[in-house]
Amino acid sequence: MKIAALFPGQNSHAVGMGQAVAVQFAEAQDVLRVAEAAVPGLTALMHAGPLDELTLTANQQPALVAASLAVYRAWQVQTGLTPVCAAGHSLGEYSAHVAAGTLSLEAALTLTRRRGELMQAAVPPGVGAMSAVIGDPASVREVCAQVQASGVGVVEIANLNAPTQTVISGQTAAVDAASSALRALGLKVIPLKVSAPFHCSLMQPARLGLTPALEAAEYRAMSFPVVANVTAEAVSDASQVAGLLERQITGSVRWVESVQRLAALGADTFVEFGHGAVLTGLVRRILPGATTYNVHTPEDIAAFGMAGLGE
Repeated sequence: MKIAALFPGQNSHAVGMGQAVAVQFAEAQDVLRVAEAAVPGLTALMHAGPLDELTLTANQQPALVAASLAVYRAWQVQTGLTPVCAAGHSLGEYSAHVAAGTLSLEAALTLTRRRGELMQAAVPPGVGAMSAVIGDPASVREVCAQVQASGVGVVEIANLNAPTQTVISGQTAAVDAASSALRALGLKVIPLKVSAPFHCSLMQPARLGLTPALEAAEYRAMSFPVVANVTAEAVSDASQVAGLLERQITGSVRWVESVQRLAALGADTFVEFGHGAVLTGLVRRILPGATTYNVHTPEDIAAFGMAGLGE
């Protein structure tokens, strides 16, 4: 069994996430202690909410890092297993680098707190929008290019999540125009409830704001490669990480290619660490028949251990 560790991004959150493993496993408790020291008040928010405050980008980003890594550390200690590679969806790339040893947990929490603040502030409320599009990605790319060329505004590919699921992001008028054109072509378009238009050029102020902190962070030797969102290439050289995380803020999340790259690295089992199972579902669409697990609770860890022993 060769495991690819997967770490979720925004909107995989829930009040209470990470709490069950922290009650049962000391290593998960340690992660939450570090999280509280790095972002005071974060663990109480994770434990009891309110949900609307936890949902705020500046809170949600470090909270997801803490919850995912609490589960990951407990899983690793209890099973004695180590991944051969990892990837994270957007924000989750920071969690992947902590798992690989590139970043300390403290650094990832501090960076994602600042990242969330900057991304929220980059575009005034109501100015930007995002929509998920079900259909041919080539058509989505062509329509976005046509709308931008017409001068309506910025609309770009934000996420390539699955073979027929693409997310567009940009100025509200441009996203609306692209959505209308795509519906006219017979594609399904679903407006997303987001606080800002992520992963497009409108996030340039956030990219510039986070660059000094990314450059100042300490990057250590990696114990396994992490596939970068913005290139879909495996990274084993820690000196490349700051630049890739910087580019990720305005660049597309190339998730389909990233999952394919994990498989090319030899991964035959894909394990998503954290609340929800969004990435697990996407992997099944990208690699039909792939072995997948979602690990979030002590019961998930126990079930994984039994499954592993049976192979």
